[in-house]
Amino acid sequence: MKQFYGKIGLISLACLLVWVGMAYAVDTPNLAPRKIEIKRGYTEDAAKCIECHAEKTPGIIEDWKLGKMGHAGISCYDCHVVESNSPMASQCSGLKGSKTFISPMVSSKTCARCHPAEVEEFLKSGHADLSRAAVYDKNKAGGALVALQLVHEGAGFLGAEEGSLMNEASRTSGCQMCHGSVVELGPDNKPINSTWPAGVGTLYPDGSVGTCTVCHTRHKFSVAEARKPEACASCHLGPDHPNIEIYLESKHGQRFLTEGEDWEWDSAPGTWQPGDYAAPTCAVCHMSGIGELETTHNVNERLKWDLVHQRSEIRSGVRGDGKKGDKLMRKVCVNCHGATHTEMTMQTLDSAVELYNTYWDGAVKMKKELAEKGLLKKDPWRDGFQELMYYLWHHTGRRARHGAAMNGPDYAHWHGFFQVFQVYKDMEDLYNWRIKNNKIEELSPVMSTGPT
Repeated sequence: MKQFYGKIGLISLACLLVWVGMAYAVDTPNLAPRKIEIKRGYTEDAAKCIECHAEKTPGIIEDWKLGKMGHAGISCYDCHVVESNSPMASQCSGLKGSKTFISPMVSSKTCARCHPAEVEEFLKSGHADLSRAAVYDKNKAGGALVALQLVHEGAGFLGAEEGSLMNEASRTSGCQMCHGSVVELGPDNKPINSTWPAGVGTLYPDGSVGTCTVCHTRHKFSVAEARKPEACASCHLGPDHPNIEIYLESKHGQRFLTEGEDWEWDSAPGTWQPGDYAAPTCAVCHMSGIGELETTHNVNERLKWDLVHQRSEIRSGVRGDGKKGDKLMRKVCVNCHGATHTEMTMQTLDSAVELYNTYWDGAVKMKKELAEKGLLKKDPWRDGFQELMYYLWHHTGRRARHGAAMNGPDYAHWHGFFQVFQVYKDMEDLYNWRIKNNKIEELSPVMSTGPT
């Protein structure tokens, strides 16, 4: 067989294999389809949309033709055309007088035509109804969150007209851009009152929920972009949940910053595994297929603790199954870490949650006694004790918990528990003074917009 090695030998071997294959072909049925047909091209109506937008919005067309949608032959027409009786049905200038109706708004309902499993998972996650409720649910926390946006931030207490665009500017420019909105329509069925575009949990007039393009930016819809931590950074940042800052401080983020440009970002879903990348991004831990885990668009699925609300509890109900989530997240870690390393990391988080809850429970106990004695102001934002209690939860407490969860020591410590105990001691002093003097101090001693 030595004569088969080398260039000439390899050619001879290839010829032999072909000859053997032909010899067996007579007795071996060919199970491949007799005809494979791939059709390209667009309908006349779809082509008109592309031609028109290539002239009027060339940036959109450039993104589209470079993305997977363009490669698959999915056009503007396929995503934007709606039934004439849709509450969102309108016509652009190029369609006036025709029987074709479109909407500039595309919700997860449209994406579900081709991606039903992904949308179903997404709708169960904190990125859907739960996200929008934090901004628009008037029943949430007695309407305190809506009051914060409109009465306080929106200058309602200064006389700003309720419901005016100025009154709602804080919500529309900030909160709803991440959390989502409730879209309002004008007479032409197009969005009004700055209610669109909006964030991930947007409720559309046809009853559908969710904006997939928050992560898969239109009109390229790049899976590579959605896998990079920058995709999450536009919402998961800042004094109350600095997730991107914590990630970049962690060893995971350090490796991403050092090596990430050379990683393979465009692998098919479910095939993006260690080796394509050397350290996880947000998507790897919370969503991507890795090891024996399937890809998921339910970002709650692999989480044990609720680290967002006033007291951390193991997730349950609509917020997920925390006990199951703990097991799933460990299956992520095992792809790169040993069992001891993973166990110690999880134990650190559990201990940090217990420590934070100890502070929070103490604060709740003090507030309850002050309330029973009539020693709390009706307006919490003019009350130093209640203002500090907000920072204890919403700022320092969240940073401490998220820092511990994502291996960001500076946020767990200096931006976290170091400030937690300071805020708590200031609350204790106010509590003791009010109990001793049976009255509320005349001026709030809280002079900043909160610890940072």
